[in-house]
Amino acid sequence: MKACENLKVERDGSVLVISIHRPATLNALSRATLEELQGVVTDAHVDDAVGAVVLTGAETGKKPSFAAGADIGELARLGMLDARAHAGLGQRVCRTIEDARMPVIAAINGFALGGGLELAMACHIRYASSDAKLGQPEINLGIIPGFAGTQRLPRLVGPGRALEMLLSGDPIPAEEAMRIGLVNKVFPPDQLMTAARDLARKIASKAPIARNLILDAVRRGMSLPFDAAQALEADLFGIAGGTEDTKAGLAAFLEKRQAEWKGR
Repeated sequence: MKACENLKVERDGSVLVISIHRPATLNALSRATLEELQGVVTDAHVDDAVGAVVLTGAETGKKPSFAAGADIGELARLGMLDARAHAGLGQRVCRTIEDARMPVIAAINGFALGGGLELAMACHIRYASSDAKLGQPEINLGIIPGFAGTQRLPRLVGPGRALEMLLSGDPIPAEEAMRIGLVNKVFPPDQLMTAARDLARKIASKAPIARNLILDAVRRGMSLPFDAAQALEADLFGIAGGTEDTKAGLAAFLEKRQAEWKGR
């Protein structure tokens, strides 16, 4: 992994922990931060030793924050063409996360606003601390979300709830986010990272080919008509069935022992 100025990157066995680290701005997403994040996730994508990723916000010394949006100082200097290019960069980073070979778990500690929420929504699973605040406040600045927030949010919570958040600009607390399906689970702040790491380790311990095929089936199938999506699943089921891991897993089950995965 390349050295980063705006991220802390830690290997924990087969789990990669990425922490956004811009304490002076509550971990706001500058252009440099986005570029570093894309590079780290891209590197992890081709590293077979990485079985899962946890994305979170580093300690700020102030209020806890996953990412408190885009860097407003940078946005204020952008003209129309530059703003479009900036949105394109953020969208590419989010798609890099969404299309990652391994699952990415967002551990949302504190503020996840604007681009921060858009980043979290690109992750495959979202855990939040009980003090988290999630929102798309762009309308309060006279702008709109640019990292696909207007697209992922309604797909996750439905258009009515999404429009309420997008048009009011009001953040919602973690418990409400869980109720509407925006986050999977809520934990006390001091238990969030333990829970996220535990889930990441559990997922990383599973059969790697099956894990990757499940991600692929869900990701691609969500954009297909149901008949095409289930045909895709059958194709991927066939691919899994031809692997050594499938044979090892079935034999281990029948012999009542733990399977050993080879990733082939």
